[in-house]
Amino acid sequence: MPCFDSHFGWWSNTDGCYYMLVEPPPAPDSSAWNGHYPQGHVYLTTCLGTPGSGGGWAWLPNPPEGYGGVSATPAMLAQSALDTMRLTGPEIGMAPGAGKTGLVGLPVWLWTTVSPSTWGPTSATAAVPGLSVTATARAQKIVWDMGDGHSVTCTNPGTVYTTSKGAAASPTCGYRYTRSSASQPGSVYTVTATTTWSVTWAGGGQSGVLTVTRTSTTSVRIGELQVLVS
Repeated sequence: MPCFDSHFGWWSNTDGCYYMLVEPPPAPDSSAWNGHYPQGHVYLTTCLGTPGSGGGWAWLPNPPEGYGGVSATPAMLAQSALDTMRLTGPEIGMAPGAGKTGLVGLPVWLWTTVSPSTWGPTSATAAVPGLSVTATARAQKIVWDMGDGHSVTCTNPGTVYTTSKGAAASPTCGYRYTRSSASQPGSVYTVTATTTWSVTWAGGGQSGVLTVTRTSTTSVRIGELQVLVS
């Protein structure tokens, strides 16, 4: 178990529970004090795997075993903030799209729908008393594994294809297949798109960068261009 979690607090091996100090404390006449106000502190507990104990309010005269035993560092809180973010792989857009067949040598357009979870930026904050860290995630690139042994790296989300573009190539992110997908399983190429996210964080007089990746997949059917001879 981790010693500290930004959502649940500090882990105590004694009873298998997390403890988070209630700040600000409950009112003096609150039942959470069990009549002990102002001595001790009130904690919010979360107990994992303890039969009959799901957690709740707990008054203790002294901090529980393990509470604050390992100080929460800015880097720990940065990771906790990252863990709360919803970062995904690309919401893949392709032309030719689903149910369509592309042709060898013709342009394939590649893009992702842009949102905070697919391209960013998106931010989250994790904190403990006296220390707060904010992290911001931004997509840096998408590597498109085209399923034929080649890949394309795009440092932008790509351009959405519209029928008015005709057979033009994408101005920002595209590809051309050199052979059909007929020999592939299901006669399609499996396309894997992996986004690399850069997560910058700052707090407690420190800063840093975390890097994570997220992946999505789709498939595309590519046929041979037929030439009619009269």
